[in-house]
Formats: sequence, C-alpha cells, structure tokens
Amino acid sequence: MENFLDQYGYIALIIGTFFEGETAILVASSLIHQGLFEAPYTILFGFAGSFVSDWLYYTIGRLNGKYFVEKRPALKEKLAPVRQFFDTHKIQILFSYRFLYGFRVIIPLVIGMSNIRPMQYLFYSLLSGLIWSSTVNAVGYSIGRFLDLKTSVFEDNLLFIVLGFACFGLMIGFAVKHFAERKMHVSEK
Repeated sequence: MENFLDQYGYIALIIGTFFEGETAILVASSLIHQGLFEAPYTILFGFAGSFVSDWLYYTIGRLNGKYFVEKRPALKEKLAPVRQFFDTHKIQILFSYRFLYGFRVIIPLVIGMSNIRPMQYLFYSLLSGLIWSSTVNAVGYSIGRFLDLKTSVFEDNLLFIVLGFACFGLMIGFAVKHFAERKMHVSEK
C-alpha cells in the first residue's frame, strides 16, 4: 500500500476528491505523519479535484439543467423546494455547500441552473474551496497525530481505517441530508 501511495498518492487524492472529497482528504492528511503525503500538496490537490468536479457539475447544470428538468415534471417538482431553499439562502450556500456532505453533486447542478454568473461562482468556489480543503486537511492531520499513525497497528489495518473514514463520512452525510430535507419541507409549509 505504501508503494502505491508513494507513486500514485496525489493522483488518487485528486480522483478521490472528485467523487468523495472529505474522505479522500481526511485519509491523505492523516497519513502525513508517515511521510506518505505533505500538507501543502494535500491541500492543493484536494482543492484541485474538488474544484474541477464542482465546475463540471455547475457547467452541466448551466448548459443542460433547465432543459433536462423541464422535460421531467416529477423531477421538477422534487427540485422546487431545493431551488426555493437556494434562492432564500444563496450566499450562505455558496460559501458552505462543500461542507454539506452528500450534496456535493446536486448543489453545483442547482447553482448552474440558477442566475449565478460563472465569474460569481468562480469567486465563491475558489474561496470556499480553499477554506474547505484547508479545514478538512487540518482535521485529518489532527486525527493522524492523535492516532500516532506510525504504529504497526495502523499499517496492518490501513484498509479498515480507510473504510472506517468512509463509513463515518456516509453517516454524517445521511444525517445532514436528513436534516436538510426536513428543513426544506418545513420551509414549504
């Protein structure tokens, strides 16, 4: 595993942040103590993968989102409270959506379908992305330091630790999603 991470660690980090950002950065930053990653590069590549994926989803929403939704009345109905929530809390969402685990695809799509101009989205995306990447990196680094990752217990159980981070991230995601859905339904009434 160490040889793989030595050769392909940052590439894996970029790919991981494209799909599951928090987990990828948490794992990479917790491995800084073993010398497998370096903090500045973990922040940079974590940010880069996340930034590219968010721009891809934003662009899809901008180019095809409205047309796609208009052709599907059931989807349009489901997205109505999401759009209403976004319109009400636009600036807060632009700054914080990366921290809303489980919504990293849908929110940039909805933002792309909104009246947010690309340059405006670029500003918020850069700022929030750097804050998000730095924050998640600091949390992962602290976890790694707390666990003292140079132990053989860690090395023997690396797969289980990575899966544990992923499960923890999924639990947080489901909790946030449940809270947000409840909040949206309350604001509909």
